[in-house]
Amino acid sequence: MNVTIIATRGCSHCPNLARELDDLGITYDVQYVEDSPEIVEKYTIRHSPNLLVDGELVCRSQPTEADLRSYLKLE
Repeated sequence: MNVTIIATRGCSHCPNLARELDDLGITYDVQYVEDSPEIVEKYTIRHSPNLLVDGELVCRSQPTEADLRSYLKLE
């Protein structure tokens, strides 16, 4: 499973999402919109954070733990 957080460098929610993924034992990458403007266009990014799972944008905000488990098929 390929998991990516797409966020702005100043996103206050990104550390929380990263911690939740760490707690679930999920390996992930972080892509910052400032460094990858093409990703903003490809996924129509307007807010931060966003979560990609296997190339599919599954969440455009801070997910609940239950939502996160569902997106990652951990239930």
